[in-house]
Amino acid sequence: MFKKSIIAGLTAAALGSVTAHAQQAPASPHTITGNIGLFSQYIFRGLTQTNEEPALQGGMDYSHASGFYAGTWGSNVSWLRDFGAYSAGGSLELDIYGGFKGSIGKTDFGYDVGLLYYWYPGDPAPGTPDADTFELYGAITWKWLSAKLSYSLQDDTFGVRDSRGTYYLDLTAAYPIPNTKLTLIGHYGMQEFDGNGVTCTGGNNNDQCASYKDW
Repeated sequence: MFKKSIIAGLTAAALGSVTAHAQQAPASPHTITGNIGLFSQYIFRGLTQTNEEPALQGGMDYSHASGFYAGTWGSNVSWLRDFGAYSAGGSLELDIYGGFKGSIGKTDFGYDVGLLYYWYPGDPAPGTPDADTFELYGAITWKWLSAKLSYSLQDDTFGVRDSRGTYYLDLTAAYPIPNTKLTLIGHYGMQEFDGNGVTCTGGNNNDQCASYKDW
C-alpha cells in the first residue's frame, strides 16, 4: 500500500508538471478569423449598394502580433446593374486589403494604414469604365473617436472617369454608454471627387457632379 501511494504521488506530480508546462506555452502570433451575416441592406459611405434590398456578406481575416493584417470581404450589390453601368456581372463586390495597425507609444492613440482594392467582376457596358477601385488609407484613433482618410490611386474611381486623387474622409464617434451594452454612434463623411471626367446639369467636373456628404 505504501509503495502504491508513492507511485501514485509521483504520477500525479508528473502530470501536474506536464500541465503547467502546457499552460506556459507561448500563444501563437497568428490569428485567422471569419465572419458572415445577412443584413437588411448594404450601405457604403452613406449610399445604398443594394437598392435597399437585403445583402449577404462575409469575409476572412489574417492578423499577426506585429500589427500586420490582410483579408478579403464580399457582398452582393445591385447599383452597377441598376444604373446600366455593367452589361454582365456587376452583382458582386469583393474587397482585398492589407495593412498595418497598432498603438502609438503608451497612449490611447492608435493608427491604421493600408491598401484596399474593390473588385466588381463583370463586363462594363460599352463606353463605360469598370468600377474597380484601388485606395490607400490611413486612420488615427483615440479611445472611441476615429478619423480615416481614403485616397484613390487610379483614374476610374467607382466608375467615374479621370478621378485619381478622389478621397473620402470619415469622422466617427462610437461611445459606449456606461453600465449598458449600448453604443452611441455618430458619423460624418465627405466624398470629394477630383478630375473632369463627368459633366452634368449644373456642373462640368467630377466634384460638382459626384461629390457629396453623409452623416
